[in-house]
Amino acid sequence: MGGSGTQSDPWALTTPPGSSEYTAWRDEAADPPALVVQVGTTQLRYHLRAIEDLHKMLKKSGDWTLLGSSDGGKPAADGTVEAWGGSPDNPLGGWYGLKKGLRGRFGMYVPPVLERLGLAEVEHNPRNNRMRAI
Repeated sequence: MGGSGTQSDPWALTTPPGSSEYTAWRDEAADPPALVVQVGTTQLRYHLRAIEDLHKMLKKSGDWTLLGSSDGGKPAADGTVEAWGGSPDNPLGGWYGLKKGLRGRFGMYVPPVLERLGLAEVEHNPRNNRMRAI
């Protein structure tokens, strides 16, 4: 789980179930600033503010929250991190994912970033993982 979170030294992360490895880094020069997730040849981008906004939501919740995970075109289960990442009720007022067609998987790729930063605890079970703020 090394790396400093820059493009030249990205975080090396694993999905919560441990089924896939990927890298992530901050791109503060992007417009808007982005959290970049590289999974093989696929690159996903989320609003960088997702890190802080998700941490605030988890702190406010004060309890474990299911991650959920779905593609951007499929509905996410209510009450999950995934659903919150695309909800009109979140602080952004909609999708944290920046590229249409690749907006989903928020609940799969963003929680390990918060864990790496020491902001959250994430479960690592085969399914139905949860997270909570630290």
